[in-house]
Amino acid sequence: MMNTADFKWTRAPKQYEIKKDKIVVITEPNTDLWQRTYYGFQNDNAPVLQVATKEKYFSFTVKTQFDSKRRFDQCGIVMYLDSENWLKASIEYENESYQRLGSVVTNHGYSDWATTDIDASIKMMWYRLSRRGSDYCIECSHDGVNFKQMRICHMWEGAEEIRFGIYACSPEQSSFQAEFTDLSLTECKWAEHK
Repeated sequence: MMNTADFKWTRAPKQYEIKKDKIVVITEPNTDLWQRTYYGFQNDNAPVLQVATKEKYFSFTVKTQFDSKRRFDQCGIVMYLDSENWLKASIEYENESYQRLGSVVTNHGYSDWATTDIDASIKMMWYRLSRRGSDYCIECSHDGVNFKQMRICHMWEGAEEIRFGIYACSPEQSSFQAEFTDLSLTECKWAEHK
C-alpha cells in the first residue's frame, strides 16, 4: 500500500478527506481536464492528487467507487505533468443507460478520447497505470485481479520525472462523491514486448 501522506494536490477540491487507506473527493461543478480538439473547448481545473517519481518502470493500481449521476461525471487515474501534457482514465457517466469507460491522452496541448460503452449501473472500477520509460499502458479491472488493456501511449514530455495519482471532476452542473482505495505501487506489470 502507498502512503497517502506522500501525495500532493494540484488544485485541491473544497471537500476531501485523506486517510491512511482511503481518499474521498467531493467534486465541484464545471471542473474538468480537457485540451484542444476541433471544437475548441478547453478546461484545466480538475483536482489532481499525485506523487512524483523518477522511476522508469513501475505499475500504479487503484480502486475507484463512485455515485456519479450527471453527464461527464468522472473519477480515475491521472498522470498530470502540466496543462498541456497529461493522461487520464476513468468512467464518464452519460445517462441512465450507459457510461463511457475510456482514456484521454494529451500531448503538447491536444487531447484525444478513446472509449467503450458500459452499463450505467457500474459504480466501481480498478485501474492500473504502467510505465516503461516514456511509454505507458492503461488497464482496467472489475475485480482487481484480471486486468484488460485500455490503451498504450507515448508521452512526449513523460521521459524523466513524472507525477501520477488520482483525479475526480464534474464538467457540468453536478457534484458526487468519489472514493479511492487500495493504492499500490509495484514492479512493472506491463510485460516487455518479445
